[in-house]
Amino acid sequence: MRSKSILFILGLLFLLLFGTKPLAAQVDKTAEKILVLAAEENQTMQHLHVLVNRIGGRFRGSDALEMAERWTAHMFEKFGLEVEVIPVQTIPVGFNRGPWFGRMLCSEDGMNLHFVTPAFTSGTRGIQRGRVLIEPQTQEEFDQIRGALNGAWVLVGGTNTNGRAIDPSPRADSIRQATIERNNEIARRNAENARWNQQNPNRRQREMEELQTMPALFYRQMVEAGILGTIQSSTIPLRARFDPTFEDMCFFNNLPTVPDIKLNERQFGLIERKTREREFFLLEFDIRNHFRMGPITHHNVIGVIRGSVYPNEYVMYGGHLDSYCHAPGAIDNGTGISQTLEVARLISKAMQATGERPKRTILFPLWTAEEGAILGSYHWVHSNRDRWPNIVNYFNRDDNPTVATGIAVPASWVEDIERIAAPLNRGNPEFPFRVETAEPIRRPTRIAGSDFIHFRMNGIPAIDIITEDPRGYNICYWDVWHSDRDTYDKSVADYMEHTSVASAILVWGIANLERRLPAADVFID
Repeated sequence: MRSKSILFILGLLFLLLFGTKPLAAQVDKTAEKILVLAAEENQTMQHLHVLVNRIGGRFRGSDALEMAERWTAHMFEKFGLEVEVIPVQTIPVGFNRGPWFGRMLCSEDGMNLHFVTPAFTSGTRGIQRGRVLIEPQTQEEFDQIRGALNGAWVLVGGTNTNGRAIDPSPRADSIRQATIERNNEIARRNAENARWNQQNPNRRQREMEELQTMPALFYRQMVEAGILGTIQSSTIPLRARFDPTFEDMCFFNNLPTVPDIKLNERQFGLIERKTREREFFLLEFDIRNHFRMGPITHHNVIGVIRGSVYPNEYVMYGGHLDSYCHAPGAIDNGTGISQTLEVARLISKAMQATGERPKRTILFPLWTAEEGAILGSYHWVHSNRDRWPNIVNYFNRDDNPTVATGIAVPASWVEDIERIAAPLNRGNPEFPFRVETAEPIRRPTRIAGSDFIHFRMNGIPAIDIITEDPRGYNICYWDVWHSDRDTYDKSVADYMEHTSVASAILVWGIANLERRLPAADVFID
């Protein structure tokens, strides 16, 4: 009996000492270290602060975008990554935005004006003050106010919703001229009909034709007459952009000469009413839009962690570095860039602590020229055709400042992703992370959305993380998208930080799998 007890105890000790080793081997030391580092020193919001509050709006052609390229490359190097800086686009002239303000000056209810101007449009010549006129629609109307246009601000028709500037190109001038000629003919017929109606009051009256409308119809003539600038009503939030089709203006000696102001629609309505009622007031603007002589080259910045077993297979995580410049670009896309930097930092620092390396290469691309063109990712994808079959997944971070709560993947991926994501539910149970099964998708055929599109169009998986607002912060991406509201305070720190942690765990885990997740299961042929 005693001998059996001794054998039992020896067997138990054997299990304790040796039987648990397979379980211990399953613990991912680097993933565990990522969780520890994130709990102690998550730096996501610090990255966002530097990008948004120190560097600012990063439009193509701006000093800020160039600075952001240099800073992010420096940070990747600081984290211990290799860095690739790849030229993508060269433009002939640059644009920088300085401060701007405007006021309505009158005897009774003067007010500060809420407005923006599109990139690559003119600023004022210092502080400029003038009266207000409503734009003409026919040659006769233009001739009536020709002399008054000099030194005046002009209210133009239409409502700005997407931030596009008034096109100052010769192509647009020809379209406007054709419209003017049609309006002149309509005005001639209307005059004839008015005389006929007056002469024949007892007969059926002839209807008047409506004039064709086009914002700033007499743009070129008004500029030559000496207007201070155009003012257009804008929906709220205010949006402003640059139309990349303005090829004729993209040279330093051929730039717009008068400001293109998009004004808060409520203030525009008040000013329009006062103008029509011929009340006396003045508008004063100081808009510091500055140009720089090119050529100016924009770059993709890519941080690289080389794989130890399958260096020619890739897991990618990144987003676009550029933004609009009438706001700091905190959500679009400071959110994605700050998380990309933190994912790179967490993985690299955890690797240094554990001595491990991922089996596959991890790439952290920061794309240029996404806004208006989705150009940076296009350039990389089509310059790296030989890598397409070996890209396991590209995570595109260009989304809401909400928190990572899950991922939807093909059925053949679920078991691996569930195992990879398991530490997240232990690390922060307040934000449980779920793995869902996704049906295969058809490859898109048109460019739209964000940088993921060039991957999916070419059969490369670009499955992104699901993010939500479980605490009910009432986050709405469209309230800030491409608008003057896209500021640092719209980001929620605990959401941002947890998404960085979840992303780091997923990226590391997928890069370190024994097998490569099958890309073929993502798409329908």
